[in-house]
Amino acid sequence: MFVRLSAAIAAVSLLGGAALAQGAKPTDPQIAHIAYTAGVIDIAAAKQALKKTHNKEVKAFAQDMVRDHEAVNKQALALVKKLKVTPEDNDTSRTLSKNATDKRAELAKLKGAAFDKAYVDNEVAYHKAVDSALETTLIPNSSKAELKSLLQTGLKIFQGHEQHAEHVAASLK
Repeated sequence: MFVRLSAAIAAVSLLGGAALAQGAKPTDPQIAHIAYTAGVIDIAAAKQALKKTHNKEVKAFAQDMVRDHEAVNKQALALVKKLKVTPEDNDTSRTLSKNATDKRAELAKLKGAAFDKAYVDNEVAYHKAVDSALETTLIPNSSKAELKSLLQTGLKIFQGHEQHAEHVAASLK
């Protein structure tokens, strides 16, 4: 139940910032910041997992998250610099960051198999929400072709993460 609630909160956070709630479409600077923030959040969660887990599969998954999200965020930073786009903090990215901080605090209280399960279940829910936001909001509303292309590439990678997380989650049951 908590995982479903986390997924719902993440989806609402990704799509429900004040500007978006009023029917306004996110701008490229806002999209860039939301996407970058989502990557930073997953890197932080994975680093927490690397410190806490003793499970080989969870550790391998977390290492993949750090490697892949750092690589995509590095590409994103290079692209926004090239396009002369300044990422714009916004209600959506701030809400994402706050919710992620709260989730990491919650996970910090867990140990062993309970931590592993909660971390991986959250990763499944988080990737579903981020993938959905990329497909339905961020990619369609991006006006710059290169940004749209990077987001589409990221979506393919993150859909793979979602499948990997589901596989790891199934192994933990």
